[in-house]
Amino acid sequence: MLMKGKRGLVVGVANKWSIAWAITQKLAAEGAELALTYQNERLGKNLRELGAEIGDPMLIPLDVTSDKQIVMCFELLKRVWGNLDFLVHAVAFAPREALDGEYVTTTREDFRIAHDISSYSLTALTHSALPLMSEGGSIITLSYLGAERAIPNYNVMGVAKASLEASVRYLAADLGPKAIRVNAVSAGPIKTLAASGIAGFGTKQRHHRNRAPLRRDTDAEEVADASVFLLSSMGRGITGQVLYVDGGYCIMGD
Repeated sequence: MLMKGKRGLVVGVANKWSIAWAITQKLAAEGAELALTYQNERLGKNLRELGAEIGDPMLIPLDVTSDKQIVMCFELLKRVWGNLDFLVHAVAFAPREALDGEYVTTTREDFRIAHDISSYSLTALTHSALPLMSEGGSIITLSYLGAERAIPNYNVMGVAKASLEASVRYLAADLGPKAIRVNAVSAGPIKTLAASGIAGFGTKQRHHRNRAPLRRDTDAEEVADASVFLLSSMGRGITGQVLYVDGGYCIMGD
């Protein structure tokens, strides 16, 4: 029960195959009290069905591109809970056409959208979470190796993830004196709804499986385990870091 007595917000659960849902299940199993967000009513209906499996957590509508909705989300958490112990940021998006072909063709608008949703949203959410973390806390976000290497067809999302990882370091430096830790988990390729929008994803996954030292796919549950470790007191000495959960693929030359 690593998270017993802890309250936290998970942003980014899309469906039962998402990494965010695996993290949510693990947090619930470890005793955390949870609030989950949904972007629209269609996703909200799906989330209500999933929530029933873990004891009906608080569900909050939230579009991370809206400052007003972000403020309303944390105002609700303040009224109901009063404090917040952790935040899970698992939101990323880029227009599908920006994830095919060459990065050099990225439009200004696609670049803006990818960075607003995939990177800036972490900073915006963290800023609103601060008043609720007066006694410290832990924040994690999800990244990928494309943040530091040029991965075919990952394109503008890789640039946005690089921005996200830089934000982790700057936020960690800002918030460390407040006893708030900020880290990222960089997972290997996992077949999720978001991954389906990346051209050639199956080829990437096979290459990863054949080249990673552990010679297997990355599993969402092991990403969830690493995430809960960072969120819990067991990770209390770690901040500003990117923890790779990819079977060791990141150490290989190709």
